[in-house]
Amino acid sequence: MQHWVSSNKLFLSLLLMVSALTARAAALPEFTELIENSAPAVVKITTSKTISSGQSPFGQMPFDQQRELPPWFPQPSPQERHAQSMGSGFIISDDGYILTNNHVVDGADEVTVRLHDKREFVAKSIGVDPLSDLALLKIEAEGLPKLSFAKPGSLKVGQWVVAIGSPFGLDYSASAGIVSALGRSISSNQSQYIPFIQTDVAINPGNSGGPLFNLKGEVVGINSQIYTRSGGSNGLSFSIPSDVAEEVIAQLMENGSVERGWLGVYITDVDRDLAISFGLDKPIGALVNDLEPDSPAEKSGLKPSDVIIAFDGDEVSDAGMLTQMVGRVSPGTEVELTVMRSGKRKTLEVTLGEREAQEQLASSNSRKNGSALDRLGLKLDDIDERYRERWKIDGGVLVRQVEPNSPAAETGLRPGDVIVQLGYDEVTDIDSYHSLLEALPEDKLLPVRFYRRGQPLIRTIKITSE
Repeated sequence: MQHWVSSNKLFLSLLLMVSALTARAAALPEFTELIENSAPAVVKITTSKTISSGQSPFGQMPFDQQRELPPWFPQPSPQERHAQSMGSGFIISDDGYILTNNHVVDGADEVTVRLHDKREFVAKSIGVDPLSDLALLKIEAEGLPKLSFAKPGSLKVGQWVVAIGSPFGLDYSASAGIVSALGRSISSNQSQYIPFIQTDVAINPGNSGGPLFNLKGEVVGINSQIYTRSGGSNGLSFSIPSDVAEEVIAQLMENGSVERGWLGVYITDVDRDLAISFGLDKPIGALVNDLEPDSPAEKSGLKPSDVIIAFDGDEVSDAGMLTQMVGRVSPGTEVELTVMRSGKRKTLEVTLGEREAQEQLASSNSRKNGSALDRLGLKLDDIDERYRERWKIDGGVLVRQVEPNSPAAETGLRPGDVIVQLGYDEVTDIDSYHSLLEALPEDKLLPVRFYRRGQPLIRTIKITSE
């Protein structure tokens, strides 16, 4: 009898265990139908470009994806040659409009789009927006499958998401994960205007420009960047939200370019102690350090030490959020700023100006011999006279590109910085910079002084001997 009871208890335990596992399996999402329905609208993008000595075809890839690429990826050689790179994209209209990342097609001589049915088309560029890392392409085809965007604000942290693309050139690979965070600011050239979606979906080189789906098969993001030490997925991937993409697409369709609002302030985050001193209940808002001369901010009556806590009625959580808010409003729009000044709330009205593209900093007579990356890992241009006057500097050179893992990258230099001192000597123009660089000793820390959006900074830099 005791044996019979023990056997029944064991049977019941096993039955309960099987039931629990079955229920758990039933709770997991099923991606098969989503992938079958969505994959035909995802495309593989191959680009070709002519590269010169020392230049990598992956020089514009975000973060350090080019460090540890597989050996079968195109590698630079000492002479000028043609190189290919690849990425992903997806069709947004049945007549051939395709969305991808700007860094996938940047500098390409030719862009080839391969469809799910193996057809290939040479695409033309409708417009690009480097600041959002988006590019709109067009192929001559009709009746194509297309994808739709999710409703803004529908994505939540913890939701399942799926990516489809061509990681390492492996066509139509699918990977899944969850949304880890929303509104993420990251350290990259495009980060200031994009509230990125962070996920743990496996994204690798070649996924860039591909879609990120919710379980309804709607596009919630465009896969753009990964954070990696090895060149492959480390469980942190970042996507451009679909509502940002839709705004950019609308402008690229109409104008071929994107206009962004400009306030003209230098801002930082508010910590706990600053919040108390400004009479805030919690550390929110963007602290105004300085104003650009003749900027919309200066004309509105905004002052240094003001804390901007709301933009057109919406709370500003930090400095990065304010930048994103301003950048998504059209120039010429009148908005309302709520600020804390001397412990009291104050409302200001400001008409936003237009943010000039970073490329406009460079003078039109940029030197051709400045195209290669130098000992510090920099590509430079002369700076336009207007910006010398605006920032009250006598000379300087504009940083156009920074090579990953170079001395300049280790120092923290970024595209858009203006170098005015190298070592202990002033940089007046590109010629003086190259003269100073040639004499720069190895294995010695030396100061480098530069301006970032008008704010002077000093760091140390060192060229390490091989």
